Amino acid sequence: MLQFDSDLSGILLLDKPVGLTSHDVVHRIRRATGMKRVGHAGTLDPLAMGLLIVLIGRATKISQFLINLDKSYEGTMQLGIETDSHDSEGNIVAQRGMDGVTLECLRAAAVAFEGDLEQVPPMFSAKKLNGKPLYRLARQGKVVDRKSNPVKIFKFEIKSLHANRADFCICCSKGTYVRTLAHDLGQKLGCGAHLSALRRTKIGNFSLGEAHSLEKICTMPRHEICECLITSYLATRMQ
Repeated sequence: MLQFDSDLSGILLLDKPVGLTSHDVVHRIRRATGMKRVGHAGTLDPLAMGLLIVLIGRATKISQFLINLDKSYEGTMQLGIETDSHDSEGNIVAQRGMDGVTLECLRAAAVAFEGDLEQVPPMFSAKKLNGKPLYRLARQGKVVDRKSNPVKIFKFEIKSLHANRADFCICCSKGTYVRTLAHDLGQKLGCGAHLSALRRTKIGNFSLGEAHSLEKICTMPRHEICECLITSYLATRMQ
């Protein structure tokens, strides 16, 4: 790893590609900057892409303020197929027909989820039980009781329906599992569903349009990475 002095601090907005964990992204930014103090504010699953807030240097101290911000996503769910992970990376556990499922009834069902919800985390998640991530138990074929968590859905809009794929956008509070929302919508409709694609577009007032590609950041010289950092927010929160 390259070694630099430790004066690099700020918020870096990244467009995370599919296939990487949020930890993978942090590791690559550490290598690119030579900074040990690198973290993120709000995990994205490997299947998901889009806005990831990376915190460098002193900015790691303000993660608590950023994690609590509301999120916005665009995504696609596949109807008629239910998986154990609630997304396309899991095993198929049920397949059903879509008789009577129209765009209109899909939109009506989605709107019914808006407001305050109690959401049960999926087994394939990083949520911990007795210090162990649930996904480790799930990989052993174990299913355990999970506590529901309060979340809030500000908007759940179905944009279109083509064959058995529905495109949607959603605005929600922190801690919302969008793939579980897709699963629950499928259960409500009686046809089953799972999340097949997801892109985070906003975190609070930070938007994907401001984000940099990970590939580009990792090839930049250090002084150019510095120019990509947001420091004003850091100064406000650390006063």
